[in-house]
Amino acid sequence: MNFQTKYSEILNIVKEDIETINKEITSLIQIEEPLKSKLIEFLQAPSKRIRPLVTILYLRSCNINVTQRHYKLLTAVELMHNASLIHDDIIDESKTRRNIKTLNFEFDNKLAVISGDYILSKALYYLSEIKSPETIDIFAQTLSQMCEGETFQYFNKFEIPTLENYLKKTEQKTAKLFQSALESAILISKKELFHNASEFGKNFGTAFQIRDDLINAKTLQTDIIDGIYTAPVIFAGNTQNIQSGIEKTYCLLDKYIEKAKQSLSTENNKYKHALEELLELLRYE
Repeated sequence: MNFQTKYSEILNIVKEDIETINKEITSLIQIEEPLKSKLIEFLQAPSKRIRPLVTILYLRSCNINVTQRHYKLLTAVELMHNASLIHDDIIDESKTRRNIKTLNFEFDNKLAVISGDYILSKALYYLSEIKSPETIDIFAQTLSQMCEGETFQYFNKFEIPTLENYLKKTEQKTAKLFQSALESAILISKKELFHNASEFGKNFGTAFQIRDDLINAKTLQTDIIDGIYTAPVIFAGNTQNIQSGIEKTYCLLDKYIEKAKQSLSTENNKYKHALEELLELLRYE
């Protein structure tokens, strides 16, 4: 069974929850045409929806009822993620994403920047609807750290970072949004589970990015071409012979997968089993 087939099976376990979020994501898009249709197309394009998936599975694995507040929260998370993708496309001068033209290619950089900011404004609206000052504070820090991670990457191109700096950047750029989704969802449910949820989000998000870096190093190597040196290059010590670095990166990936497992619920149900299967899926391409 390949990755996509197994992932679809896991996603199907909380299909109704994900469908609710999918409807919310585009419901507030009220901007002038033809940009409105393009934004809706972008937001509805096939996507893993992995952040809401992981969060909902975690909540249900702890026997927590998923409420409208959780849906608003996870809609905000997806909107933030998509706003960051629009801005990434501008930075990378990308022409396509999810098999459709990027906003910067369809229109121009100026309108694409506005579009990303517009989607971010809708995310902030959903966060305000939750009525949780703690959640607002979490995501203010999250957006700041995502920008700090991008800035570090920009100023350190074509330089091999330390493993410590690579992991810090990975946590800022990728893992922090997973972590914040889990933290906020638990804060409006069972605060006593905050630490475990936070650790799970951080370690899952880090493993998710390490896997992505591994796939890139083994295939197109666009990161190396662009001067973005990730774990395989760090372990190899150079960009020419990275096979030894790839092998060591698999060990690093395993470490974070195991750390995430340690923060799973003590309950024994299909949602916990789904999270375990999802973690195992990160080991494969």
